[in-house]
Amino acid sequence: QVQLVESGGGSVQAGGSLRLSCAASGRTFSTYRMGWFRQGPGKEREFVAQISRSGDSIYYADSVKGRFTISRDTAKNTVYLQMNSLKPEDTAVYYCAATSRPILVQASLVDYWGQGIQVTVSS
Repeated sequence: QVQLVESGGGSVQAGGSLRLSCAASGRTFSTYRMGWFRQGPGKEREFVAQISRSGDSIYYADSVKGRFTISRDTAKNTVYLQMNSLKPEDTAVYYCAATSRPILVQASLVDYWGQGIQVTVSS
């Protein structure tokens, strides 16, 4: 069992930055591929970014590539999402996710979800 708790959300103007954190409980954090998804108003939950167990394999959705950076700190059992050059279309509830599978690009592949945290970008 893994519990995920997000923090760092909030409101920011377009062009600004935020860093989301996701703290994982348990001693098996390093065995999970981690990622972030988001769900905007009236939209389906969509993939944002994922990072492998070792941190050497990273994928991003095209919509955030070059602006967002995912990273993980195994010693702190934490995964981060640095979000720069934010746009109003980035407004969403962001969810931390963990999977034991070799890939994490669809919500159906997620084993554990965080509770979600709001990010609002105003123009």
